[in-house]
Amino acid sequence: MKTDRQTDGRTDGRTDGRTDGRTDRRTDGRTDGRTDGQTDRQTDRQTDRQTDRQTDRQTDRQTDRQAGRQAGRQTDRQTDRQDRQTDRLSNENIVIFARPIQTDRTDST
Repeated sequence: MKTDRQTDGRTDGRTDGRTDGRTDRRTDGRTDGRTDGQTDRQTDRQTDRQTDRQTDRQTDRQTDRQAGRQAGRQTDRQTDRQDRQTDRLSNENIVIFARPIQTDRTDST
């Protein structure tokens, strides 16, 4: 005979014979018999290790790729600029040395 939110012969919303909202006879939010907010130690360690390793690998790869691409682009650009400057200088030198030597016109007799 159940009345007023009684479940399985219990009163006051209690479940499984527990009081004060406790579950599995634990208090203070403890889980699996651990205290003070400790949670499954294995999952914490595994998660930390896995995410750290994955993060390290990913960031290393990404950093290497990005740095490689950027370095490649920069060196290519620098090389191109230097080549252009070299071409300009060599062209100017060619032009300078290709000028005809002017002789003094007053010497013609």
